[in-house]
Amino acid sequence: MSKIFIDTNILVYTLDQKNVEKRDAAREIVKKVVKSHLPVISIQVIQEFYVVASSKLHADAIIVKNIIHNFHNMEIVNNDLDLIEQAIDISVLSQLSFWDSLIIAAAEKANCEYVLSEDLNSGQNYRGIKLINPFLQDF
Repeated sequence: MSKIFIDTNILVYTLDQKNVEKRDAAREIVKKVVKSHLPVISIQVIQEFYVVASSKLHADAIIVKNIIHNFHNMEIVNNDLDLIEQAIDISVLSQLSFWDSLIIAAAEKANCEYVLSEDLNSGQNYRGIKLINPFLQDF
């Protein structure tokens, strides 16, 4: 089974009540990753998910906390100084934002094959990790 890193935007869409089509697609994507692959997220993803879900989507904070509790079933990459330094290197060399580079560095640390994200350039390959927009292509 391959390890797949799930970016924040995919998780946020699972709660999006305004875009039902994307919400349903995101739920299927997460379900597929959990069922057929080894899902990976990072502390950054968890933090961003909580902030966006509770503030922008106005989801109840306790419900979001309960969802986050279920992330125990995923591998979680912790941020540390080495990860931040790796993200800076990726950012400088690939001319990506620091935050996107931190996602790639976390995926690399966990030995992921793919990063699923709507925000990063689908089809790009950074440090041997392929970026996929799961709304546009299969994985």
